[in-house]
Parts: sequence; C-alpha cells; structure tokens
Amino acid sequence: MIDIPCVILCGGKSSRMKEDKTLLPFFNSNSLAQFQYDRLKLHFQNIYISSKTNKFDFINEENLILDENKEVFSPILALDTIFKRFYNQKIFIITVDSPFVSIESIKSLIKNSNDVDICVAKTEDKVHNLCGVFDSNISLTIKYMINQDIHKINYLIKQNKFKIIDFPIDNEFMNINNPDDYKKSLSYINKIYNSN
Repeated sequence: MIDIPCVILCGGKSSRMKEDKTLLPFFNSNSLAQFQYDRLKLHFQNIYISSKTNKFDFINEENLILDENKEVFSPILALDTIFKRFYNQKIFIITVDSPFVSIESIKSLIKNSNDVDICVAKTEDKVHNLCGVFDSNISLTIKYMINQDIHKINYLIKQNKFKIIDFPIDNEFMNINNPDDYKKSLSYINKIYNSN
C-alpha cells in the first residue's frame, strides 16, 4: 500500500460538460468520482476527495475535504484547503476526470518526488499539472498567490523546486472534459476491461 495520502480533486465547474461530471455514471460505478475513489483506495492507505460540497454518498465525512471558498472555482484554493489538512508531508493529487492513470505511473511519480516540492506527469507536449506529488510545505507560495489573485497551477509549479516526468502512453492521461470525451472514455474503458 502507498503510504502518502491521495486526494482526488472533484471541485471543478464542469462547464464544458454542461452537468456535474463527478456524478456521471462510469463503467461499473454509480459515478465517475466513485470509480476513481474505489480504484485508488485499493492502493493508498489514506484517500480523500476534495470538493465544494458534500455530494457523495459513498465516502465517510472524514475522507471529504470541503473547500473553504465556495464561490471561486480554483485548484489553488482547493490545494490551500488540502494543505491545511496535511501538515509537512507529500500528497498525491489527481483530478476526478483522469480515471486511466495507472498505479505504475503513480508510483513512478511518487518515487521521483523525493528531492522536489512538486513532481507532475507529462505526455508528448502536455504537462498534467494536477497529476502528481505536491509537498504541503509549498503552502506559503499558495498563500502569496491567493493574496495576489494568481490562480495558475503552472505558476505554482515554477515558483518551487519541481520535476516533470515524461510518460509515453497518452491515453492513460486522457481527461474527460466534455460529452465527446465522456463517450470516448466509456468506449476506452470497455475495451480495457473486455480485453483482460
């Protein structure tokens, strides 16, 4: 079992999906959030969901991290709340809408994070800023960013000691942002499980 905490980010706006993607049915689960939670809890000792509201019926309240700021949709604000929960430790952060990232890739990110504050994944020409290991010691940078109204994860990464790890398989880091992505992801997951 992986001993650093895992936090699944579920507080996005889902504006391109036109409905709350965290609650969309996914494969054999009632929701995308439940699918991501159930698959990762098999590998992490401690797993949490970060969200604006308590909209999930499958987790205990102690595994839910509710954003302190309910009005503004920003991963920086979510990280600020998360880091208040985990003092002085590394945390694996992943978004709810990337359900195909393999455990091997997650372990590789964790292994490569020892000497840096942030270690994130990259495929071809895209850096996956919210799939990686973040040290809660970067909370001072986050406080500064919030005070300056800066909400870019890329800015946070560049202000700290970071490492970007290349991964060859692009499908693994597929995001579900709109209805077409959702259809593709359902087709893709059926292929994965039917080929095993």
